[in-house]
Amino acid sequence: MTTSSSLRVSVQKFGSFLSGMVMPNIAAFIAWGLITAFFIPTGWTPALGAPAEEGGLNFLALVGPMIVYMLPLLIANTGGRLVYGARGGVVGVVGAMGVIVGTDIPMFMGAMIVGPLGGWLIKKVDAIWAGKIKAGFEMLVDNFSAGIVGGLLALGAFLGIAPVVQTFSDALGAGVQWLIDTGLLPIVSILVEPAKVLFLNNAINHGVLTPLGTTAAAESGKSLLFLVEANPGPGLGILLAFAVFGVGISKASAPGAIIIHFLGGIHEVYFPYVLMKPAIIIAAIAGGATGVATNLIFGSGLRAPASPGSIFAVLVQTPGDSFLGVILSVVLSATVSFLIAGVIVRATRKADLEAEGSDLASAKAQSSANKGK
Repeated sequence: MTTSSSLRVSVQKFGSFLSGMVMPNIAAFIAWGLITAFFIPTGWTPALGAPAEEGGLNFLALVGPMIVYMLPLLIANTGGRLVYGARGGVVGVVGAMGVIVGTDIPMFMGAMIVGPLGGWLIKKVDAIWAGKIKAGFEMLVDNFSAGIVGGLLALGAFLGIAPVVQTFSDALGAGVQWLIDTGLLPIVSILVEPAKVLFLNNAINHGVLTPLGTTAAAESGKSLLFLVEANPGPGLGILLAFAVFGVGISKASAPGAIIIHFLGGIHEVYFPYVLMKPAIIIAAIAGGATGVATNLIFGSGLRAPASPGSIFAVLVQTPGDSFLGVILSVVLSATVSFLIAGVIVRATRKADLEAEGSDLASAKAQSSANKGK
């Protein structure tokens, strides 16, 4: 019993730590989602995103750097700060550059590893000579030690962590391909949904599912493979669960994320909500499998990829004989993910409320202290 309780507490702490890295940066994810929804070639206002020589304002140039650099670095900084304040954040960011440059995929998972690792390393290094530095040399030693640790961590992440994450990404793609080849398509959600949450959605969708779906659509006029990753239902259900049962910033930000996800088609905005409570990946998998199974039963699919994956793009690409199956696949997958995610969010609501109360009490105490000063 003690072991079970200890394990549960450890899992809760781990989930809270992940949440602490992701949730403070939700606004940045939403900002990126809005820019993407408007200015990518298949977005709402692609003409404005086009290069200046094509009559646009080149806003599309923001999309790639924001997801490749800005968002992972924000997460790395937050993770480092959680471990060791501002110094931890700086070293975490420097180290995260190693995994970002070392791969060709958005390195969110690597940033969530290297950011806290950088904070932990500089904390340990500082402890070696704490109280032993002569007066006047503290800043010199602090800056050089953080610079050296950060630089070495970046090199190590480039050579070690980045290839491991890249290999993991490739393995997920191969696993999806095998499930498709063996006809176990609903089970593909076991790989696709976790891969999406780790921001490998584009690699899975455009690298595996879209080429296969295009070949199938050329023969039959449609393919359900276009909806395996792009179905907005699972993400919608998860965000609805947070909007209804969540607390604090997750509850307040969920309605806005729903608009960007479901109407704008930018699925990345719901990934942080899963990362903050990893058990919710069960809801995503169940919802995704429900959508795939529904399309299999009804023989429905899309003519071409739905990009971005909004409900509007999905309906535009739906042939006349597939509307019932496609709409049901979205509705049922959203329902299943909402029910499961709702149970998980409600089950952790008490702990979340206590954490909110603790944060509020700390803020009030700090405010009182500041007034006293």
